[in-house]
Amino acid sequence: MSVLVTGGAGYIGSQVVKDLLSRGRQVIVLDNLSTGHAESLHTIKKLASNEGHNARIKTYFGDTRNQKLVTKIMVTEGITAVIHLAAYSQVGESMQNPGKYFDNNLAGTISILDSMVRAEVKHMVFSSTAAVYGEPVAIPITEEHPTRPTNVYGASKIMVEDMLRWYEHVYDIKHIVLRYFNAAGADASGMIGEQHEPETHLIPLVLQTVLGKRDSLTVYGNDYPTADGTCIRDYIHVSDLAAAHIAALKGLEQGRPSGSYNLGNGSGYSVYDVIKTAARVTGNKVAFFYGNRRIGDPAHLVADAGKIKNQLGWTIKYDNLESIIASAWQWHKGHPDGY
Repeated sequence: MSVLVTGGAGYIGSQVVKDLLSRGRQVIVLDNLSTGHAESLHTIKKLASNEGHNARIKTYFGDTRNQKLVTKIMVTEGITAVIHLAAYSQVGESMQNPGKYFDNNLAGTISILDSMVRAEVKHMVFSSTAAVYGEPVAIPITEEHPTRPTNVYGASKIMVEDMLRWYEHVYDIKHIVLRYFNAAGADASGMIGEQHEPETHLIPLVLQTVLGKRDSLTVYGNDYPTADGTCIRDYIHVSDLAAAHIAALKGLEQGRPSGSYNLGNGSGYSVYDVIKTAARVTGNKVAFFYGNRRIGDPAHLVADAGKIKNQLGWTIKYDNLESIIASAWQWHKGHPDGY
């Protein structure tokens, strides 16, 4: 059975591809490389070869909005399920250029869903985000929390979630939605990891500062109602995220109903916690200064991920901040300029 992974050359996508291959699945990747890296897929093939097995992977470089291409891939490759990760995901950019986000994130998903209808593909695992919740009214956040996104990125994702329910109603396409909190860390091999242009995620920004790639780190606000005044977030390791996609796919194939699931550690760490832990892991001080708050940054975001653990048997391997940062450090110090 062949699985189509859209965005499979990206940070999370490449980890999902690696894990699918390790389970003997045939993987077809579709990526336009706007944010992904072909080098990550080359590295995955090398890792598979080193482990003594052939990587059953084929890559198409193209856009999800090219419905003719997407349909051809599904029919030609005998696709039985889609893991859809391809999307623009920068909150700030989404507020500056909403059309770009609605065009790619919505139109791209419509193209995929209509291709699934034509090719009679009935299962989708969809990459969503905690941004669909907006300002939290309760912590930890459960899946029953109101979905009131405060930015275009989150709005585009909740719109797709609504679309998935209608495509199930009309075409019986089953789906599992995974709402990520803060993805972090790198593969245990140290060979595939996080590289964004521009980089906006806290942990790589901290480690780039340690490596001298940045003069200093800006901490946006130290007057929040938290123990040290900085924002608290839930960091989930990319390998644990990938494992959740495998569990979701398995659940759909075993006949589980459609549903939405949070993906988080269930533990909150402040920005200053991250800085202190990174200093301890790397053995270097982190140069930083405090700036003004960013508009719309909640003080406290932590997931309740009990539902996916109970219903799909998902477990977390990286359950503390130090292990997450240590894996990221292995990647960044070995690849200071990325791939």
